[in-house]
Amino acid sequence: MRMTHMIASPPVETWLYPAEAGLYCAPGQFYIDPHRAVDRAVITHGHSDHARAGHGAVLATSETIAIMKVRYGETSAGTFQQLALGEPVNINGVGVRLAPAGHILGSAQIVLDYDGKRAVVSGDYKRAYDPTCAAFDVVTCDVFVTEATFALPVFRHEPAHGEVAKLLASMAAEPQRTHVIGAYGLGKCQRMIAEIRNAGYDKPIYLHGAVVALTALYQSLGINLGDVRSVAGADGDAIAGGIVLCPPSALSDRWTRRFNDPVLAFASGWMRVRGRARQHGVELPLIVSDHADWPDLIATISQTNAEDVWVTHGRDDALVHHLATLGRKARALALVGRDDEAE
Repeated sequence: MRMTHMIASPPVETWLYPAEAGLYCAPGQFYIDPHRAVDRAVITHGHSDHARAGHGAVLATSETIAIMKVRYGETSAGTFQQLALGEPVNINGVGVRLAPAGHILGSAQIVLDYDGKRAVVSGDYKRAYDPTCAAFDVVTCDVFVTEATFALPVFRHEPAHGEVAKLLASMAAEPQRTHVIGAYGLGKCQRMIAEIRNAGYDKPIYLHGAVVALTALYQSLGINLGDVRSVAGADGDAIAGGIVLCPPSALSDRWTRRFNDPVLAFASGWMRVRGRARQHGVELPLIVSDHADWPDLIATISQTNAEDVWVTHGRDDALVHHLATLGRKARALALVGRDDEAE
């Protein structure tokens, strides 16, 4: 009788691993979210710590490519290849497809199938509802590469609609004061506008100049944000008592002096930490995050059925330790160039 022997698939870490420029898929000869310019890059989403200019070739969703072109210019990469969510492509024998990440418009997980093994690179993600992007889709895999921005048990994000209700209640209590909301310019700003609209607020919403272009892009891509206007040149009396969105850095800038006694608000998962609110001089902290909180990180990892979990930027030590107590194999994956504060 002839004996047959099963040949085991090589471990994922033999073909997907950290290299000098970032996470590298060796057989596919491409990087995922590299921190410097490379020949071939697959990009999870448009935030600047994941998407950079200067790559020879970029593969991403059409929305992420549009964001990169607005931020960096039409010729910011040698070539751009659009890939729709769920559409498969073969790159040098590696099956690649994109799955929704729920982080911002166009954000995607990178699903890699090679030699009988599957790895999923989450990029940044959240599980909460967001009217401006496709919801996160769980993909079962052998290795799950997860972010860990809010990987501490203290971080349990509030439902966005409840935080918007706090904002509107504050406006009703002090109708003469303009509410100036610091929100990250890509994703958070547009989500806050959409959430405010969903709560029934239909008056014009005013924008700091730094967030105008990306907000216009969202609208051009079909995200309905209602009547939004630039603060520049707007009538001061019309803005008084209304809503203004700006980058978080503008909250501590002389720019806010144009508003008479404004209520300074900040929409971020970091507002769970009271010291962060005091640090920014925030009167109205709004706990709205575009990242998974502690319960959702743990639940998502479990749902992927991954045998091995690689943890990237954020509170990786706490998450790795907790997963070990659950009997799950996990390790920190040191990747440079990630920004945990911009939330």
